[in-house]
Amino acid sequence: QVQLVESGGGSVQVGGSLSLSCVASGFTYSRYCMGWFRQAPGKEREGVAVISSGGSTSYADSVKGRFTISQGNAKNTLYLQMNILEPEDTAMYYCAARPQYYWVVCDRTPDFTYWGQGTQVTVSS
Repeated sequence: QVQLVESGGGSVQVGGSLSLSCVASGFTYSRYCMGWFRQAPGKEREGVAVISSGGSTSYADSVKGRFTISQGNAKNTLYLQMNILEPEDTAMYYCAARPQYYWVVCDRTPDFTYWGQGTQVTVSS
């Protein structure tokens, strides 16, 4: 079965940086759309950034220019580099994946098949 395990969350002050990692195992399909989502208390889950198997990326407007999503060479490791962090970035961050079929766009809608357990990011002023 597919498992996604995140790491790298923590607490940081405004303007600081954090790097999240996600290691995936159990993939059976050849191509996956992967992404990072976040959910703050009382708010809906938000798509932060996604990356297609071909390397195309999409970011939420709120993180453009500050966050960078990337994959390892083996495509089973996902990263999120977060710079210039703001208090509004405080949330539980989740790694997600879904098989990437050619007729479905890899975008930030939260209808992903597989989810990690989440890692907390807290930004204090």
